[in-house]
This record gives sequence, C-alpha cells and structure tokens, in this order.
Amino acid sequence: MLTAMLLAGLILITVHSQETEETITYTQCTDGYEWDPVRQRCKDIDECEIVPDACKGGMKCVNHYGGYLCLPRTAQIIVNEREEAAAESTSGRNNVIRRTPADPHRAPPNPTHQIQCAAGYEQSDHNVCQDIDECATGTHNCRADQVCVNLRGSFSCQCPPGYQKRGDQCVDIDECTLPPYCHHRCVNTPGSYYCQCNAGFQLASNNHTCVDINECDANNPCAQQCYNILGSFICQCNPGFELSSDRINCEDTDECRTSSYICQYQCVNEPGKFSCVCPEGYQVVGGRTCQDINECESTNECREDEICWNYHGGFRCYPRNPCQEPYVLTSENRCVCPVSNAICRELPYSVVYKYMSIRSDRTVPSDIFQIQATTIYPNTINTFRIKSGNENGEFYLRQTSAVSAMLVLVKSLSGPREHIVDLEMLTVNSLNYRTSSVLRLTIIVGPYAF
Repeated sequence: MLTAMLLAGLILITVHSQETEETITYTQCTDGYEWDPVRQRCKDIDECEIVPDACKGGMKCVNHYGGYLCLPRTAQIIVNEREEAAAESTSGRNNVIRRTPADPHRAPPNPTHQIQCAAGYEQSDHNVCQDIDECATGTHNCRADQVCVNLRGSFSCQCPPGYQKRGDQCVDIDECTLPPYCHHRCVNTPGSYYCQCNAGFQLASNNHTCVDINECDANNPCAQQCYNILGSFICQCNPGFELSSDRINCEDTDECRTSSYICQYQCVNEPGKFSCVCPEGYQVVGGRTCQDINECESTNECREDEICWNYHGGFRCYPRNPCQEPYVLTSENRCVCPVSNAICRELPYSVVYKYMSIRSDRTVPSDIFQIQATTIYPNTINTFRIKSGNENGEFYLRQTSAVSAMLVLVKSLSGPREHIVDLEMLTVNSLNYRTSSVLRLTIIVGPYAF
C-alpha cells in the first residue's frame, strides 16, 4: 500500500512491506524547493537568481518560499524571520528509514523502483530526484535562433541579447530607435549597435559619448598657426603670409603686388615680408621713403678749385671762378666787366652765377626763383627779361616790383637734365644812362619726382 502526504515543500512517500513488516519513508521536494543533501532537508530555490529576466517592465524580482514575486521598484518588503525559520524547518522535515527489530541487517528494497519523480526530474545515483537539463541533453525544442535556458523541472526558449520575440520569431531590436544611446549617431547591427561621432570628434571610453578632437595637439595639420575649435580647427598664417585655397597651407603675400604706392621708388618682395629700395643717390628713410643723399657732405669728390653742388639724386662740381674774359671775379660767384675795358661797354656790367635743383615732373605753374636788384639808384627804371635759355618756352618771368621779378616754371621738366637760363635786369634813367646785369641760373632737374 502506497500512502502520500503533502507537507510544506515535502512529499512523504511511505511504503509498507508485508514480508518484512518494516516501513521505509522517502522524501521528494515540491515545486519551488530542492533537496539539500548536506542539511538533509528541502531548501527554497531563488528564482530571481537563476531565471533570466524573471520580471519585465522595470519590475524588481523578490524571492519567497516556493516562488517569487514581481513588484514595483518602490515597493517595501518586510521579512518575518519566524515564518522564515518555520518554513525552512517544515520544508526540511525528513523521515528516516525505520526497520523492525526483527531483522536489523536486512537491506531495504531497491529504492530505484520505489521512488517517483515529477515531470522534468529524474532519479539520481543517490536515489534523489534531480532536475533534467534539457538544454544540455538536447531534449528541448528551441529554434536555432533561440537560446535554451534550463529551469527547475523545465526549460525556457529565449532570444539572444539584442533580439526580442515576435510570435515564434526572434527579431533584431533596433536600439537606435530607443532612447538615445549615442551622443551623435547610432548604427544598428544584428543583435547590437555601435556609436559614431561627427567629424572632429571621437568616442570616449564609454563608447557612447563624443568628445572633441584637438587636431592641433594630435597632429597639427596647419602649415603655421593652428587654433582648435569645437569639432574642427582653423589655420592662420604669420604676418606676411596668407592662407592658400586649401585653408591649411600658407603662401607668401606679395605686398608689392597689392599696392603700387607701398614704396616711394621700388618694392622688393621677400618671403613673409617686403622691403623698399631707392635709386642711386638716395637712401631709404622710414622704411618706404627715399631721401636724397648729400654727396657734397658725405663724399665730396670735387677739386680744390671747384665747388660741390648737391641736387636731387646726385651732385655737380662747378669752378670756383666762373668768370670769363673780360670779366673778373669780385666776390663769390660775381663777375664784373671793368669799365676801363672798351669791350665792356657793350656787355652786361655784371654776371652773377647761381645754382638750384628741382625734382622731376614738378607741378606747373610753379614759382621757382626770385631775382632782385642789389643796388637801387634814384630816378631809375628796372625791367626784367629772360635773355637766353628759354627756347622751348618752359619759363616765364613775372615782374613783382620795381626791383624784383619771379621766374615761373610753366612746363613740366623731366630729369636728369640741366638748364642754364640768363635772367637780365635793365636799368635806365632820364639821362639816357643804361646798364644791365645778368643772373646766370643753372637749374638741375633730378631724375625722379622725389
């Protein structure tokens, strides 16, 4: 006769043998418990640890005796330690084999034929019911695209990570459509995904966040100056250079080409800069302007009997005594024809030598030289005229007073060139006294307009 009695977590199976008059009791744990061979009693199974994804939808798994609960994460759990101890004690109740004193050495019948295991369990070598691992034995019916998960007394077919069930199929989860995993761009892959960053950024160590790449420190792409900005960089060039079309390399700026007025005379382009040069006879002042060199002060090459006259761009040597027969030198640059000489009656009484220099292409009309009587006689009339040197009409003599006149340049002159102009002053009185004086003006036109 077979009698079964269900206690908390324990099934007692009692076998009465009429032949031996002895009672043999075996134990089998109910669902939610398993046999503990060390403590010799049934112990609770923690489904929250062995069942993958036991609770869905953000619920938390709470194990209890014989099963588990899925509760909101905000729920509070109060454990009654007395009930816990009682449950363990009840589920761990064990009935030992009792034999009659009649034959204490007689072995019990073969328990292999006496034990009965529930579905999903099998008898072990130690005559206890143990779980059948259907995943290991291949007795499950999971699809090829599913993962078999062994359970106590059963098994479960689940989708691999990155997949979800849709009917009987496991379909890929497109993580890129879920709340943003990636900082910039998400790329879905079968069963997974990965993140990409925009140009100028790189993935951080968490493989989700994008951080700026400092191109200037990592691999300076600029030919000269590099400035990092968020997600990119900009290149700049040193003074005298400009960015090329690729915005990375630097090309020399031809300052001489940008303006024709950057230098007074000539501009010379150099890598990253420029310089101004002046023609012979001039020196650079202020980096761009040309100034005449006074050779008469720096390198006077005239003889002792000569005087040095500096002009714009050069110098000339003139004789200290410019007088020609029958004139004699009376003072510096003044020649007088003696009245005792009969030839002098038909010649101007005096000839004064003067020198001046003007720049080339001077603006016209322009007053350039004033002639004035040095001796004034009473009851005389002075008139002024250009006696020679104005064959092309470059000059005009305008009388400004009774004793002076102004030489006016009316045509622009280009140098280098030398003009010798004789300016004559005629003096007459009421007694028919007549005399004249000549100012011989040497005009040197420089080669340039500076």
